[in-house]
Amino acid sequence: MTVQSARHRAADPVTESMVLVEHVSRTYGSGDAAVHAVRDVSLSIAPGELVVLVGRSGSGKTTLLNVVGGLDKPDEGRVVVDGREVSSLDERGLVALRRDVVSFVFQTFGLVPVLSAAENVGVPLRLRKVPPRARDERVALLLDLVGLTDHADQRPGELSGGQQQRVAIARALANSPRLLVADEPTGQLDSATGVAIMGLLRAVVEHERTTALVATHDPVMMALADRVVRLQDGVLVEE
Repeated sequence: MTVQSARHRAADPVTESMVLVEHVSRTYGSGDAAVHAVRDVSLSIAPGELVVLVGRSGSGKTTLLNVVGGLDKPDEGRVVVDGREVSSLDERGLVALRRDVVSFVFQTFGLVPVLSAAENVGVPLRLRKVPPRARDERVALLLDLVGLTDHADQRPGELSGGQQQRVAIARALANSPRLLVADEPTGQLDSATGVAIMGLLRAVVEHERTTALVATHDPVMMALADRVVRLQDGVLVEE
């Protein structure tokens, strides 16, 4: 990196980052019952980077993911995602953020039981009123990407846990999000299936050119990450 580019990075971190977290804190409750879930956390994630967030249960991982994705607001500090200051958006702006910029994958798959795998993947595209032909092409591409072309017509109850998570990942990618936020995406899966899902996440980040922030306990996911960030009692303690 040249001196000039280094100065530019220092001068304007927002333009260099897909995610910028600055001195964010989030507390639930008050007084003796207060829980300081996140304390003065600062973090920058570059476009196209896969960052894994690790820490024990209760360390603040889910809270930080929710704040970054606009599901929760910080008490202090600010969050900027793709140039948008998430922490200051109104409800309409947050809906647009979650529709156009950020997608989520959780350990609970959240699929619609009465819809087929293809129909589940197509739900976000229907909400955006994507024309049927373009929608079908995108769904077919994503099912192929996650290895489920042959299961397109099956409903969630006819799929294994790993297959359901693959459908959930494909659905999260339907609208070509700039940022994928995943909270313990292998938490309900056996170890072998979990390894396959983690490898898939790495592959889709590269294929779709998506930035990803993934909370996990799994060392395999850490090995696949570009960077590992550790939280302890709500504090960023290691990178």
